[in-house]
Amino acid sequence: MSLFRKKSIDALIRETGQKDITLKKDLGAFDLTMLGIGAIIGTGIFVLTGVAAAKHAGPALILSFIIAGLACVFAALCYAEFASSVPVSGSAYTYSYATFGEFIAWILGWDLILEYGLASSAVASGWSGYFQGLLAGFGLHLPDALTSAYDPTKGTFVDIPAIIIVFIITLLLTQGVKKSAKFNTVMVFIKLFVVLLFIAVGVWYVEPANWTPFMPFGFSGVATGAATVFFAYIGFDAVSTAAEEVKNPQRNMPIGIITSLLVCTILYIVVAAILTGIVPYNMLDVKNPVAFALNFIHQDWVAGFISLGAITGITTVLLVMMYGQTRLFYAISRDGLLPKVLSRVDKKKQTPVVNSWITCLIVAIFAGFVPLGKLAELTNIGTLFAFMTVSVGILVLRKNKSVPEGRGFRVPWVPLIPILAFVFCGYLILQLPSTTWIAFGVWLIIGLFVYFIYGRRHSVLNQQQEG
Repeated sequence: MSLFRKKSIDALIRETGQKDITLKKDLGAFDLTMLGIGAIIGTGIFVLTGVAAAKHAGPALILSFIIAGLACVFAALCYAEFASSVPVSGSAYTYSYATFGEFIAWILGWDLILEYGLASSAVASGWSGYFQGLLAGFGLHLPDALTSAYDPTKGTFVDIPAIIIVFIITLLLTQGVKKSAKFNTVMVFIKLFVVLLFIAVGVWYVEPANWTPFMPFGFSGVATGAATVFFAYIGFDAVSTAAEEVKNPQRNMPIGIITSLLVCTILYIVVAAILTGIVPYNMLDVKNPVAFALNFIHQDWVAGFISLGAITGITTVLLVMMYGQTRLFYAISRDGLLPKVLSRVDKKKQTPVVNSWITCLIVAIFAGFVPLGKLAELTNIGTLFAFMTVSVGILVLRKNKSVPEGRGFRVPWVPLIPILAFVFCGYLILQLPSTTWIAFGVWLIIGLFVYFIYGRRHSVLNQQQEG
């Protein structure tokens, strides 16, 4: 049964106080809310809304956002209980270690590496596209060979802007979590202003006739649209990776997770309604649907602001995703399942500096050289899998009475809310194409090899048992 050996919650919390591997507690509820909004509002709202409306949901994109939002709200409540009860880095990986044991925790950790790594790479590529569009507005153009991932048929070999932004974000992350959070907050206010500007201008140009037919592709189209726009919600779980650097996590973690998700869900629904009200849904299959809608109603000056907002929005998503990846590596390494170098913390800055640069290198290689195509779907399947596991984990946590009454936030209406989270996420995961499932299966098989060749033998729990 060594595969399912568990760490008690008390043991997990004790580890956070060890010398030389301690992260600095610097974040409050406001910082966490801004981190959540920073991670959620970005590529999804500025890019995926158009594709989902044109190809899947039509004006019923509003329902797609509501379905995806409900799945996330139910899962967020489960995350909030875990994050306040187990205020330790590692998100769903750490929670699984306490509830299901080492083997399931490793699978979750390996799954989250896929989520954060690919999401960071995809977001960096998206940032590069918007940045090059901004340069083009000033008449500046990079050589084609340096503008996109390797594709000899198009004459592109490396995406230099994507690599540069990954290095800049890493440089910021290594300066300490408080500086990163302050930078994120400024960028979040900029993009919130831009989204509210779109709402304030666009609402006067809505034509109700564009909402007819409301559901042109039927409910199956709405469901597929929900699975597509789910990528727009990915990020609130990254807030839980900050748990170890939070002041008063029992109070602040639930506030940060739930508030950021609610704010973003409301904004998404309003933007989707206005977007499909301004432009006929079949015209929205473009890379920049929000800016396109404003050009469509001849509000070009606002469209320029939207492009700037998209760049800042995507920058904060990249910041929080890479932050989540570094903290995930840190947590898995501290448990011995990955090499110890990944959990080494700089004594002065109290951040995992070596880990951050290793993450930077991996993300930069994928963002710079690999054509990412449909990797958003792979990110989605990884996240939905994590959400489903965390939902079941709450039921296990309550059954075993692992957390004393009164410690932190508690999910209301258990077992109803965790079951709803599992069902909603399970429904969405079944909407993803078979190629995504095959790729996900291959990734998990690689993870099993890594665990049985390295992780199981070097596990801290294994060494304690042998000792």
